Amino acid sequence: MKDRATRFSVSLPPALQRDLDQMVREKGWQNRSQAIADMIRAQLVEHRQHLGDREIAGSITLVYDHHRPLLQELLTDLQHAHRDVIISSLHCHLDHDHCLEVLAVRGAAREVKALADQLTAAKGVKHGRLTVTGTGADLPA
Repeated sequence: MKDRATRFSVSLPPALQRDLDQMVREKGWQNRSQAIADMIRAQLVEHRQHLGDREIAGSITLVYDHHRPLLQELLTDLQHAHRDVIISSLHCHLDHDHCLEVLAVRGAAREVKALADQLTAAKGVKHGRLTVTGTGADLPA
């Protein structure tokens, strides 16, 4: 027996819907449903890579407003508390108001994911993303 698709609705601001429709056309998807299904699949694959105690490496990228009260202090405190996972960091000034930080990370997937979640959820962080990969030892030559 074939599984039937489930319908649900999504509300989007008009500008976001226009951007989605443009992306659907540019990438050649048949419709919004196909695009959203592909995006959900990609996010599920990404999400599952972050679970458990498997050692991973990767980067946490943050864009934030450095004028936000107490944000710098919070981000610094979180990074100091997780110095066993953070192996390097890069801080760039994008403009008068915004900073970009890239943290190179390595450790148990659960710990890396928890740190990324804390950093990206901080009030004043406009965008954050964890990108993961293996450590190399788990990849064939």
